[in-house]
Amino acid sequence: MKIKANEFTLKGKTVIILGGSSGLGFATAQAAAHDGAKVIIVSGNENRINEALKSLPENCKGFAVDLSKEENIKQFFNSVEPFDHLVYTAGENLVLNTINETDLNDARQFFTLRYWGAFAAVKYAAKKIKAGGSINLTGGIASPRPSAGWGVAASICGAMEGFTRAMAVELAPVRINSVSPGVVKTNLWNSMSNEDRNNLYASVGERLPVKRVGEAGDIAQAFLYTMKQQYGTGQVIVVDGGSVLV
Repeated sequence: MKIKANEFTLKGKTVIILGGSSGLGFATAQAAAHDGAKVIIVSGNENRINEALKSLPENCKGFAVDLSKEENIKQFFNSVEPFDHLVYTAGENLVLNTINETDLNDARQFFTLRYWGAFAAVKYAAKKIKAGGSINLTGGIASPRPSAGWGVAASICGAMEGFTRAMAVELAPVRINSVSPGVVKTNLWNSMSNEDRNNLYASVGERLPVKRVGEAGDIAQAFLYTMKQQYGTGQVIVVDGGSVLV
């Protein structure tokens, strides 16, 4: 098989990252831009977008869009030109509670951005994906390896896995994959105190085969892989330092 010169690069490609102004999304934006892509970051926080753009090349753009509302997502994708890859990493800080302590109305709200936002993004972005392009979603190991208090998080992650596989069939030949991180140092844990957060990183990292928790850049590399490879679809790429093994 003859390998094309640009087969393993994002050079000349356009990548849209929803949730791209911080955390996993921002790390992915930086990695994709470094690989030669034109990156468009989208989130609900305009100030954070402006700060993020300072660390990205001049050809990158940012848009403030409330991703919890379907109509806003629809309008955004109707306004953009065809592009190559979509990455969805948007999500707010989850509050972990046992089922007896969980308010169902609060629990439903966590699905709004993390699941239904992704659902709407796929719905309106799919028709704009160029040939050879991809849609890349975010799950988590809370589904295959939940702990007590992770009922809502495990449910969202499980739903994303099923959605990924269903869309890979329905939207073919567009490739649909998801990345499933373990514990990663991001603002996901900002609701915890510094001491509790550092204790979490230390205790989890010590148990892992790699002896550390993840960095946002570790997950960004997984997203680069799902965008650049051309054969895998409907897959969940686990990047967790071996957490599901132990």
